[in-house]
Amino acid sequence: MDMDKPLNVGFIGLGAMGLPMAANLATKLPTGSRLFVFDVSKAAMEAFTKSHPTSSEMCDSTRTVAAKATIIFTMVPEGSHVRSVYLDESNGLLTGNVQSGQLLVDCSTIDCETSSTVHEAVKTRGGTGSSFYDAPVSGGTLGAEKATLTFMLGCSEKDANYALLHALISLMGKTIVACGGPGLGLVAKLSNNYCSALIALATAEAMNMGMRSGMDPRLLARVFASSTAQSTICDKWNPVPGICPEAPSSHGYRGGFKVQLMRKDFGLAVEAARRVGAKLLLGDAGLAGYTDASEDPRCRDLDSRVVFRYLGGDEGWEETLHV
Repeated sequence: MDMDKPLNVGFIGLGAMGLPMAANLATKLPTGSRLFVFDVSKAAMEAFTKSHPTSSEMCDSTRTVAAKATIIFTMVPEGSHVRSVYLDESNGLLTGNVQSGQLLVDCSTIDCETSSTVHEAVKTRGGTGSSFYDAPVSGGTLGAEKATLTFMLGCSEKDANYALLHALISLMGKTIVACGGPGLGLVAKLSNNYCSALIALATAEAMNMGMRSGMDPRLLARVFASSTAQSTICDKWNPVPGICPEAPSSHGYRGGFKVQLMRKDFGLAVEAARRVGAKLLLGDAGLAGYTDASEDPRCRDLDSRVVFRYLGGDEGWEETLHV
């Protein structure tokens, strides 16, 4: 396959992350390429193809995508959805319409066991020379929209398909890290999200502590940014409204990465750690915090940094300071 020639690419899953990722492909693939899309929401597919009428086409099932596309990306919420997309006996990607040399790339953040199961199924049920790759992403909806995502690719740079995968993924992301082999992309992602989730929780707690002690959160954020508490969470995704204008917290915690999804990823990370015997000191406490926040009606369906609200943080601090 050659990036200088038209390509038939599939994309399954047009949710909060998948939609902007697919949009970047639709607008950046080589001239003459076609993007075949499928989502459980017909309305989502219709809206997407209406926005990209010359480069995209909606399909009636994942099986149809498999029949038309030589490279397929999947981006769905959970492991059960990945199993359905790939392994469903009636309409799965591996049911009846597989092509030789097909590349199947799953960008979902799921459990390692499911990814391994699909990887083995592709080897036994896929077309001759077909390959499956785990390639979870980091960067949230903002990164998906701006094509600045980090992709953690489950292969080495010596993989025969790496150059093509890198070229395609570069249309959706800024950083592609070849993590070494099958499944290691997911290991990297779960490790990252475990760390990121704890940093967000610690930042929310620390900001709340400082604010309740009389500190202006803008000054506190400046201190963090130039001290050992510095982090991307603090600088770009600060949990306190009004600190980072583009962050979800400054827009009612709308958009971003839903707290339920962070709870899911955190739970997968804790499970992965236990499976390999890695001792966690903060795992149970962090999981409990995100579980409770995800079940709180004030926080559910909002960006995961809404833990600041769950902790009782002062979201109206700007008005208070101006009194």
